[in-house]
Amino acid sequence: MKKRLMIVDDSRVLEIQLEKLLEDTDFQIAAYCKNGEEAIALYDMIAPDLVTMDILMPGLDGLETARAILEEHPDARIVMVSSLGYDDTMAEANEIGAKGFICKPFKRGALLTALENALA
Repeated sequence: MKKRLMIVDDSRVLEIQLEKLLEDTDFQIAAYCKNGEEAIALYDMIAPDLVTMDILMPGLDGLETARAILEEHPDARIVMVSSLGYDDTMAEANEIGAKGFICKPFKRGALLTALENALA
């Protein structure tokens, strides 16, 4: 059975890239959210196995969104996906409870490793 992903990112380009990178894998995109508010509103309905979360988005940023989801669902598995690969950003994501961090741009192997590690 495929693992269900919720993608939270305001970039349509990233959505298309992830669809291609996840072809023929154990992952499927169950929902695509363009902002944090949408992700919070849909989380219960989608019940994803894993969330990939951009950090820079309009409205709630990814760190605030991850914090809100994890407060309601402490067992949520969230991998931060961002071009902001700074130590303090990664430390904050880890402190919030994110299960991983992958820097854009990324390759298929790095993406799959991050997703699998988050589920382990």
